[in-house]
Amino acid sequence: MFKLAYKNLNKFVVFLAIFCLFFQVAADLILPSITANIVNIGVVKHDISYIWKTGLVMLIVSFFGIVGAICNQLLAATSSQKLGVKLRSFMFRKVTKMADGDFEKLGQASLITRTTNDVVQMQNATYSMLRMMIRSPMMLIGASVMAYFKSPRLMLVFAAAMPVLALVVILVMTKSVPLFKKIQALTDQINLVFREGLTGVRVIRAFNQDEFEQNRFKKANINLTQNAINAYVITSLMSPAMTFIISASNIAIVWFGAHLIAGSLMPVGNLLSFITYATQMLFSFMQLSMIFVVVPRAQASAQRIQQVLDIKDTINDPIKPKKLDPIDDLKFSHVDFTFSGSSKKVLDDINFEIHKGQTLAIIGGTGSGKSSLINFVPRLFDVSGGKVLINGDDVRDFSQSDLHKHISFTSQKSFLFEGTVRGNLKYGNSQASEQDMNRALEIAQANSFIQEQGGLDAPVEQGGNNFSGGQIQRLSIARAVIKRADIYIFDDTFSALDFKTDANLRQALSEDKKIKNAIKIIVAQRVSTVADADQILVLEDGKISGLGTHQELLKNNSIYKEIVDSQLHKNDILAKSGGKIYA
Repeated sequence: MFKLAYKNLNKFVVFLAIFCLFFQVAADLILPSITANIVNIGVVKHDISYIWKTGLVMLIVSFFGIVGAICNQLLAATSSQKLGVKLRSFMFRKVTKMADGDFEKLGQASLITRTTNDVVQMQNATYSMLRMMIRSPMMLIGASVMAYFKSPRLMLVFAAAMPVLALVVILVMTKSVPLFKKIQALTDQINLVFREGLTGVRVIRAFNQDEFEQNRFKKANINLTQNAINAYVITSLMSPAMTFIISASNIAIVWFGAHLIAGSLMPVGNLLSFITYATQMLFSFMQLSMIFVVVPRAQASAQRIQQVLDIKDTINDPIKPKKLDPIDDLKFSHVDFTFSGSSKKVLDDINFEIHKGQTLAIIGGTGSGKSSLINFVPRLFDVSGGKVLINGDDVRDFSQSDLHKHISFTSQKSFLFEGTVRGNLKYGNSQASEQDMNRALEIAQANSFIQEQGGLDAPVEQGGNNFSGGQIQRLSIARAVIKRADIYIFDDTFSALDFKTDANLRQALSEDKKIKNAIKIIVAQRVSTVADADQILVLEDGKISGLGTHQELLKNNSIYKEIVDSQLHKNDILAKSGGKIYA
């Protein structure tokens, strides 16, 4: 925790906070002695002028103490909040660049908890550190020294009180710290259940599992609540216990102090100041003990944050990246791929080449490696063996930013951002004009239903939940085609479209001059979607089973022939394709 805070806090601001805190502590320690002098000299000797002069000194000291406290609190609050800003920014940046394997390993719910709740714990601990964690030891030591000079004999009361205080702290810490650490894991769990309930609400209703999910959430909620109650009940016992010990100590101090005053061994003012110092000492000890509640919880949170920040980026830019010119060709040369921790190859010896103006279609069974293959082009993954070449150069020789400028990618899982249709389209091209956006909607066959819902300013709910699956796909395609790129990748983004819309969309893509001259890669399940492609790559178990045109594969590739036969009857194909597929 301290290492993470030290790396991300402004050292000068921290120094100023401690410097201001010094003035506050100094003022708090000086005031009881001044009070003692007023009583011993001014009150006892009836010296009114001394009382006024010393009272003015008290006001000045109090003023500096108040200024120091305000400045320290302001700087502590500012530093802790800025630390939170930095940590959240670092974690968000890390997550956006994180490999899919690491992302899935940690889980979305846990990452959300780490970015929110765990960062808040670090903020609270940092604020406490710059306030109580530094102030309490300073006050405890200073008050002890000042109290000793006022009456060494009364310090014996603390010799009896301190072991009792220490025992209370140890008992509370032993019981509460494990519970506070467990709270973070239980927070992850409740976030996971709640998030799944929100995103899967339609599935829950469709299968009538409302009661099951409610019980599931109730169980997670009760576990978190009960654990938190146990933790806070235990720690709440510390305050009354400390108050009792402090009160008992003050009674003992007054009792023994009264005997010392009666024996003329101590002035009255010294007893008053000693009581104040004693209270400062015991409260400082109590505050210090509370730190031991905050720190272990923050330490657990810091470890979880650091775990995310320590994940090494598996996809990095070269030290001296090459400049990427307009793309003329794309080539896969003996490409292999294996997921981390697995011995089985997902893709094995993949070889093909495609030039600008051509369309490559990829088809194959579920789990054959289609999506994995196209992820190498924008470097969402890096190959385990072989090379992916653009214009003859390895894609790893270019910066990711430069590479992504030339590639437009439509993911298999279509996703829309909350806002408007206009905002989602501008996500693909921030400089797009209204004409460009309308043209993209026309190509994606989305113009008609968008106009019905209000045009470009039609609202889009989170994830596009106010649109059907096919409409979301079409809007995702519109967002992709509005970007002027050299390579367009469509990862099974036609699956929710009917045959007519599918055909019209592909026809519109072929008629757009810019897209027509680009490289197009289409991953699809339907033969009708890929039949017109310049090359069709057939994948089976991560290997190329066939590569050629539709007619070539239909004649000499049994796997492709089986896919065709499994999807459509000959008469249906002839009717829908004008005789092309079996021609």
